[in-house]
Order: sequence, then C-alpha cells, then structure tokens
Amino acid sequence: MSSHREAPEVSMDPTADSADLYAFVSPDDPGTVTVIANYVPLQAPAGGPNFYEFSPDVLYAIHVSNDGSARSNVTYEFRFESVLSDPTTFLYNSGPIASLSSKTWNRRQFYSVTRVADGKATELAKNLPCPPCNIGPLSTPDYPRLAQDAVHRISGATVFAGQRADAFYVDLGSIFDLGDLRPIEELHATFAIPGLKLKSAKGVDSTLHVNVHSIAIRVPIGELTNGGYGGGDVLDPRSTIGIWTTASRRAATVRHAGAARVTQSGPFVQESRLGNPLFNEVLVPLARKDFWNSQYPAGDAQFSRGVTHPELASLLPVLYPGAFPNLAAFNASGAPRADLAAILLTGIPAGVVSAGFQNNTGTIMADMLRLNVSIPAAAKPNALGVVGGDVAGYPNGRRLVDDVVSIELRAIAGVTLPLVDKAFTPDKAIADVGDGLTGAGTQLLGVFPYIGTPHSGYATPA
Repeated sequence: MSSHREAPEVSMDPTADSADLYAFVSPDDPGTVTVIANYVPLQAPAGGPNFYEFSPDVLYAIHVSNDGSARSNVTYEFRFESVLSDPTTFLYNSGPIASLSSKTWNRRQFYSVTRVADGKATELAKNLPCPPCNIGPLSTPDYPRLAQDAVHRISGATVFAGQRADAFYVDLGSIFDLGDLRPIEELHATFAIPGLKLKSAKGVDSTLHVNVHSIAIRVPIGELTNGGYGGGDVLDPRSTIGIWTTASRRAATVRHAGAARVTQSGPFVQESRLGNPLFNEVLVPLARKDFWNSQYPAGDAQFSRGVTHPELASLLPVLYPGAFPNLAAFNASGAPRADLAAILLTGIPAGVVSAGFQNNTGTIMADMLRLNVSIPAAAKPNALGVVGGDVAGYPNGRRLVDDVVSIELRAIAGVTLPLVDKAFTPDKAIADVGDGLTGAGTQLLGVFPYIGTPHSGYATPA
C-alpha cells in the first residue's frame, strides 16, 4: 500500500495515518500546484452508523521545503471540529442531506486552514464545512453537488476536505503473499508446496471500492517556491520543491470516567508522515517503522541503507529464480543503488534523465515528494511517469493516474540502474514487473479536487 497501515502504531490509529500524497501542476490551472493528502485509509463505504471523519484531536499538515534544507519553509495546517446537532438520536442523518446546512444532518465537521511561513502563522479560513460521507441515494441523493459546495476559495488558495474514492490502485493480495506478482507469477518460487501451480494473470485491484478522507489544496506556484519564483526555467533550482505530509497528536492524553472522557495537553507529537509512496512500507525495517514516522525528512540519512541496499532487490532473484540474473550479479557486487538514492532521497540532477530535466533539491538525503513546478502538465499522461518518458509524472511529483507500484517495483528491479551504471543491462523480466493494474475503474474528476466521488455505501458491491 502507498502508506495504508504501513507501521504498527499508526495501523491502530487510522485517523492519523498519512495514507497517500499527490502533488502536481494543476492541469486546468497551470499557474498553480495542487497537493492532495489522504488519511483514514481503506474505508468500507457502508461503514455506519458512525461514518468516517477526520479526527478533531489530530493536527494535519502539508509541508513544503524550497531551499534545499529538507525542513519546512511553508506549512499548511488543518484542524477539524465535529459538531452534533441532536444528541438524542443515534442517526448520522434523520432525512435526506440536501445541502451542507441541512438540519437533517446530525454530525458535521468544520475545519480551519492556517499557513505558516518564515515563522509567521496566518489563519486563512475557519469554520469551513466538510461534505458528509456518501451514504446512499436516500441520504445523499445529489452527492456530487454536496462535494462541489464543499470546495472553498479562501485567501490565496482553493481547498477541499472530505471523503473521496481512493485513487491509489494496488493488488494487495498478491504483493503481500510473498511478492507473488500475478503478471509473472509463473516464474515465482512455489516453495515446493504440493499441488500448487502458478500462471500469469491480471491484477486484482484491492482498493477499487474503498474510500479515504482527502485534504486538497490548490495554490499559486509562487506561494510555495523560494522567493516567490513563478516558474518557467526547468533547470532553475527554485523550480523544485519538496513536499511531505504529517499527522500529529498532543503529547499527553488523560482518560476520565466522566462525561468529558479525554483531556489532551502538551505540544504536538508527530504520529505519521509521508513523502514518496511506499517508502516506509518497502525500505524501512519493521522494527524502525514507528520511529521513521516520528522523524523529519532532514534526518533521513539514518535510513539511507534501506534505499541504497534495498531488501526487496535482494529478494527478487530468490522469489523468481533465474528471472533476474543481472540484478543478482549487481547485488553480489555490494555496490550501492545510486539510482534509487537520487530518485528517493535527493532528487534527480540535470542530465541524468535528459538535459532538460531535473528535480534535485541538493545533497541532503530526505524522503520528500519532489516536484519541478516549471514542467507543465502532460496533455496525455503516461502512467509510468518518468520511466515511461513522461517527465510530468512520478517521481516528478505524483499524479492520481501514476502507477507508482509498477514504477517503484521496476526501479528496484533495476530498470533505472543504467542511468548511473551504463554497464548494467536490465533483466528481461522487468518489462512485466508490477501488479498488473492500470487504474481502470478508478474514479477521477477533471476539475478540483480531481480525486473522484466516494463510493456509496448503498451501491458498493460486496
């Protein structure tokens, strides 16, 4: 999963789980950047009567580093409040929710947006209403309109916060069954299990019918870059920004037996974070995952060995005997994976992919999603992003259509090694490495907030 249940502690605290991060030059508003931060993953659409929501106790934040320090220069903070209209009923709604102010809607959420830059905090908006969850045709008969009414234009930005259909597509069932990738599973070691025969197959989208809660913000490029740079020169260092999200809770929680059951105090402590997809899942050992979630990107050199000597790269030749001989030989050499370090920890310097591309943020190793704001949105996006020749896609930012599972699996398998080692020849099996999904069926919008209408609890298939 991109960052769904990626560490032991946060798997027990889904409202603080930074699940996915997207950042891209807005395709319909090229002078702006859109950032989408997802939380509360793997929501069953029919999960009532207490439907999903943001936690009022969590500080949600989107961070931007624009000076090569891997520390936040611009932060957008989001705080939520839940309001109960009728405490005498168990119902989420007592009739159709026709608008964001419907009296039949019992449990609502509102939020504030604060921008922090140069040590100064400015509240951009407060009491912004979220839309309800998509319950069904009787409760939410015109859900797209409810969601559109929850798109708010505030000082210097456009924002949305609420339930959405999960745009991340992945075959969880195959990947976590000892890396049994369906497209190449006939090559997989069966461990001599009697009667077991594997053959290639299409992937099964485990997240096709689940929802998430999204925070989406669209801001002018100059609000995020160093010195207010508006973009234009791809090779200008000011064009590249690093982005990550966090979720934090107060340091102290006291539980009481009375009506006011919980008291929280003290400074906020980071519970989760997310930059590149799949970083914590695949590259950080299980014993350090919770610790990684508590750290800042500027200190990620301590996790660099998981990138330069990834465990999965050593497992692929074992799981697929004979399919990755060139990768096995490279692994045996003990040489570090400079390609992965560039992609995930520093950004790609100019001239590595092409003379006219870079998304490098300097020498500090940090897990951030790097976006070159001077590269315009692609007219016809390639889901394989930079690997597929489309420099407007991952790992240059991340779009909703990008097949990050296949991109990262192929990179780990060696497809990007020739960028730094001309003598390396990728194994033939790499062409089919992935989970066999294309994102078909994923619900997306052509306008902000781009991520699609959440699945209805009434209409979602079992």
